[in-house]
Amino acid sequence: MSEEKRRFKRMPVSMKLEISSLFRQDHVSIGDLSAPIHVNNISKGGIGFSSENDLPIGFYFNSCIHLGEDEEAKLYCVVKIIRKTPVEGGGFDYGCEMVGLAPVLDYIFEDYEKQIEG
Repeated sequence: MSEEKRRFKRMPVSMKLEISSLFRQDHVSIGDLSAPIHVNNISKGGIGFSSENDLPIGFYFNSCIHLGEDEEAKLYCVVKIIRKTPVEGGGFDYGCEMVGLAPVLDYIFEDYEKQIEG
């Protein structure tokens, strides 16, 4: 059995988002994307999602992630694509990290974990 190396517990989630633009720190950007994604899991450190679109590693996008039933539980954050794996039959699975998310927002993840556990 392999040892879990992630810093934060992954939690299942099912939400659909759309990436409209990507950017890098060197001011390179890709606009007018209209790339639908399906978020599969989330943790305090990042998200895992799938998409039919071939998105480049090392690029960032802005997101608004809504967790749970509380309307206040929205995270506006920047996400960096750090991993991409082709999926049999087409599309890709992606791993991303949240950049610059304030620790004060940890309660959103804690509340969501309580909701899904029960």
